[in-house]
Amino acid sequence: MMLNAVELFAGAGGLAMGVSLAGFKPLAVLEWDKWACDTLRENRDRGFPLVSDWPIHCGDVRGFDYAAIKGQVDLVSGGPPCQPFSMGGKHRAHDDARDMFPATVDVIRQLKPRAFIVENVKGLTRPAFTNYLQYIELQLSLPELSRRGDEEWLDHFARLQREHTAGAKGLSYNLFRTLVNAADYGVPQRRERVFIVGFRSDLGIEWSFPEPTHSLEALLASQWVSGEYWDHHGRKAPPMDARLRTRIANMRMSNDILARARPWMTVRDALVGVPDPQARNASNWFNHRFQPGAKAYPGHTGSPLDLPAKTLKAGDHGVPGGENMMVRDDGSVRYFTVRESARLQTFPDTFVFHGAWSETMRQLGNAVPVSLGHLVASSVAEKLLEADLSALRSGLLASPQGRA
Repeated sequence: MMLNAVELFAGAGGLAMGVSLAGFKPLAVLEWDKWACDTLRENRDRGFPLVSDWPIHCGDVRGFDYAAIKGQVDLVSGGPPCQPFSMGGKHRAHDDARDMFPATVDVIRQLKPRAFIVENVKGLTRPAFTNYLQYIELQLSLPELSRRGDEEWLDHFARLQREHTAGAKGLSYNLFRTLVNAADYGVPQRRERVFIVGFRSDLGIEWSFPEPTHSLEALLASQWVSGEYWDHHGRKAPPMDARLRTRIANMRMSNDILARARPWMTVRDALVGVPDPQARNASNWFNHRFQPGAKAYPGHTGSPLDLPAKTLKAGDHGVPGGENMMVRDDGSVRYFTVRESARLQTFPDTFVFHGAWSETMRQLGNAVPVSLGHLVASSVAEKLLEADLSALRSGLLASPQGRA
């Protein structure tokens, strides 16, 4: 059974690719940024799998004709611009013109999808945004109770609270919000993000975020207890500092660490097979050009090779910043290339990015890791298909043919 999806704020396509991998057919893929649109179109025109049949629309999501979408929409997914809530932004939330949560609610109101996946930065959960986060969730829960023209958001918030408590009629969604670290799901990057997943209330679906599959403890065990990590990479284990030695000594008492989860993926794991960007064969790789000028400074020290990378950053005005770099074995630093950054975001090696280095790093810094998007979308698809199967069985049992 085919499931249909609409992707908002697609960016370079990380979440949309994960959704497609989960079996959803995109009815519309929307993005307004020129460079990200060029990336999507270039890969579509090159016939890249998953993207080759995407109906890409470049422009503001508020200007798209959603009435033109025919048939049932099973999923709306997307990550509204995170700058209003980002730890590195100006933190203006609802006072920021880039706040696209109201637009997201409008789309859900129009399309009435059976489910939605909304992703955003950890900063959305900051205490300063508590009221606004609750307001966002109530709007997503009750999308038909829209804000009146002269109504302040706090007044609308209070009205939504009253209606929610009273049990509002009409279109409604059951919401599930989770803060996750991408490293816990096999992404070679410590990237904390909020997912808000909703299912239409009439479906009666109960859902929870998939359990973590990877852990720091398992990584430390593979590095410092079994030594498998260093053997795999053909390297000698470096010396341990006293603090790490104490932690490892305590871990030795737990023999099931490796059995309970796989090790976090490290930068070294992620970049296996990728040549140094200054090597002769580096030109054979897409988007793998050395970028000079990397410097470490307080607060921006780069990512060690034997841990997941620090969160890739889009940077203000497209400037990536010092954290988008690796710390080599000799202690020196250099910027990650676009291709290396794509590996850290679990994009395929043959997926190309359009634009100058700063623009492509902006796209990657804003992206959802493909594998994480696939994980979440697959769990949503499973629940929707279970609901379909349950409805089918109920229909068969209720019909004369089903009772025969």
